[in-house]
Amino acid sequence: MADRRNISEGQYREMGVLLWRGFGVDNVMAQCFGNEEDTSTKGRQMPVHFGSPELHFHTISSPLATQIPQAAGVGYALRRDPYRRGRSIAACYFGEGAASEGDFHAGFMLASTIPSPTLYITRNNGFAISTPSTEQYYGDGIASRGPGYGIDTIRVDGNDVLAVLKAVREGRRRCLEQGRAVLIEAMSYRVGHHSTSDDSFAYRPRAEVEDRKHIDNPIVRFRLFMESQGWWDAAAEEELKIRLKAGVMKAFKRAESIKRNELGQLFTDVYGGEEPWNLREQREELTGLLKKYGEVWEPWRTELAKFKNNGQDLLNLRP
Repeated sequence: MADRRNISEGQYREMGVLLWRGFGVDNVMAQCFGNEEDTSTKGRQMPVHFGSPELHFHTISSPLATQIPQAAGVGYALRRDPYRRGRSIAACYFGEGAASEGDFHAGFMLASTIPSPTLYITRNNGFAISTPSTEQYYGDGIASRGPGYGIDTIRVDGNDVLAVLKAVREGRRRCLEQGRAVLIEAMSYRVGHHSTSDDSFAYRPRAEVEDRKHIDNPIVRFRLFMESQGWWDAAAEEELKIRLKAGVMKAFKRAESIKRNELGQLFTDVYGGEEPWNLREQREELTGLLKKYGEVWEPWRTELAKFKNNGQDLLNLRP
């Protein structure tokens, strides 16, 4: 799905798609820090909510599963475009937890009846945020739902890089040739905690996690395959890790030193045309608070210093 002609609707784990398309680590860091180089959201969204019109990657939304019906509409629009029909598809990524949302069924019904050349790729890692899949559904995973909507479906070993590659290529071919949706369920296992606030050992044994780290690690499996073909070795592995870590840390430190956008940007890009009264009222209220506390209260002074021009774009506004 690295082909830029395809439009991607991601969730929270599709950074690799953007990096492959040329987004760059600096852009990733800019979005996570919300500095003035953040081209995804201009610092007005949580970290890991990337987007890029140039790379045909729709901005990630916070609510679960909203991208599923959106992708059905995107695929339909591509099928109606004579210049993109048969050349481009929509690719939609989500986890098995998102498949428990109502938007999953709305999106699949829409994609199957319009129909829509949309490739749905679900990552079934077994635990969603903190709920084991055995408590999420009683049926046979997500793949069993596809045929009910008349959607071609395949389940693949998500820890086998080459198997996933083959399944995705076949899914894309069917989307293009048939003009219809395809579902891929990639079976995996989340060895890490869902987030820094999650203690996954509260709902699964530590020994199970350690076993899966060593027995079915997709990176180790692919590395061993490459080594067996004579394409890789320990020296190349170490060099790659050192180089990538250095690049990431360099981008991290650079992004940390760059200021955020002007504070007034908070109120732009919301509506087209004439600015509505409620935005003007909110901006005036914030400006009043800045004039009252911005110079005298240390927490506000500290925060204002992080913005370009230290919030002066609002402080200098005339009533």
